[in-house]
Amino acid sequence: MARVVGRSVGSSAPRSADVARVAGVSRKTVSRVLNNEPYVSDEVRRRVLEAAEELGYRLNHAARALASGRNRSIGVVALGTAGYGTASLLVGIEKAVRDAGYALRVVNTADGDPEGIAGAVMSLREQGVDGIVVSEPIVEGEVSLKVDVPVLFLGAPPAFTSARTLTVGVGAYALARAATDHLLDLGHTTVHHLAGPGRWYASKDRLAGWRAALAARGAHEPPVIEGDWSPASGYAAGLELAADSSVTAVFAAGDDMAIGLIHALREAGRRVPEDISVVGFDGNPVFAHVTPPLTTVRQPFDAAAREGIRLLMHAIEEPETDLPPASEPPVELVVRGSTAPPPARKAPARGRRTASRSRGSAHAPPAGDGPPTTD
Repeated sequence: MARVVGRSVGSSAPRSADVARVAGVSRKTVSRVLNNEPYVSDEVRRRVLEAAEELGYRLNHAARALASGRNRSIGVVALGTAGYGTASLLVGIEKAVRDAGYALRVVNTADGDPEGIAGAVMSLREQGVDGIVVSEPIVEGEVSLKVDVPVLFLGAPPAFTSARTLTVGVGAYALARAATDHLLDLGHTTVHHLAGPGRWYASKDRLAGWRAALAARGAHEPPVIEGDWSPASGYAAGLELAADSSVTAVFAAGDDMAIGLIHALREAGRRVPEDISVVGFDGNPVFAHVTPPLTTVRQPFDAAAREGIRLLMHAIEEPETDLPPASEPPVELVVRGSTAPPPARKAPARGRRTASRSRGSAHAPPAGDGPPTTD
């Protein structure tokens, strides 16, 4: 005999007890499934969700917030820019938060100053968020705040105290070392560096990784040129470097700056990579389709966001327990056509090889001649 799951007109709205009865489970199990909690089998989860759909049951978020003391929302403080790196990290955060069953609230800042950060955090607390992610790369100085919810800092050290402060790196230091090591491995005696703005933590991490790679190999450290992440600043740096005939390799702290740099080098008659090799940073897939295709290091935006939100969820939902160990973000070097051995050590001409490999790979697999069509 078929079960009747509909409700007559005028009857009260379905309750969690009705869902439990239809699914053949306890009300606690219904709660665990609808709150996206772990330790529920796929079969039980399927039955509960099907029963909720059949009954037209909708979770009462207000009641759940009152019962749990949580609104199941996460606040994000982010730099108000459409740059590839910042935007990609925010997309990764949004997906990780949604997958955890929480809503996302974002407050952008304009300048990254302590007052702006403080105002953004207080705005999020007034909205009742259960935790905060600070994806703000240019905080200078400590913000005078004490926040009563867990706070995750992505890619930067803590700028204020909270009920529980977490930090997760985005691998900038290790990626910068990989980029510099790649150029040294090709035979370049040293690597020049086009850095990002000095106020940014990301710039400092990349600068430190470049310096560490040179020091480990006993290579001379050339003067640093500072850009502002824009192609225009890369172009200006390229004109300066093109005038120095000793320059054979450059690591740019951002892909956009690397493209501007290559533009200036080519205008000045310096070929890339025949005369000067260039490596970028971020892994913007667009730059697989420029001439020459840009060698770069790819930031693990999704992996960093997932790891950070995993730890933040633990701090919110299990505040009395120790945090699980954090995993290291992957290091990925994407080798394309903008790097080659220096002119004096160049091998006989042959088809260009394009590869994407993780740090530590022994060989880069050939990808045929010419620029790649996919990233």
